[in-house]
Amino acid sequence: MLTSKQRAALRGIASTTETIFQVGKGGIADALVQQTADALRKRELIKLRVLDNSGYTAREAAEELAEKTDSEVVQVIGSRFVLFKRNPKEPVIDIKL
Repeated sequence: MLTSKQRAALRGIASTTETIFQVGKGGIADALVQQTADALRKRELIKLRVLDNSGYTAREAAEELAEKTDSEVVQVIGSRFVLFKRNPKEPVIDIKL
């Protein structure tokens, strides 16, 4: 579980991060879950976007993907959201966990 200070630090880092995945009309398929898990393992912090035709709100998509990838929702703003998962072997982001 992230503290509010850790979450704030991650939000700051995420503000300059590019969106790398989109949740579209296909919803949250196994392929998207796997790609998200792989990206989290490599980057630890990723930004995603929910398209209008997906049938999900950004909050719903964030919570479902976080649950399926065992990650944490850092932030949800509009149609975008940010996920974080610490890589225990090779940490990329140092936020004093």
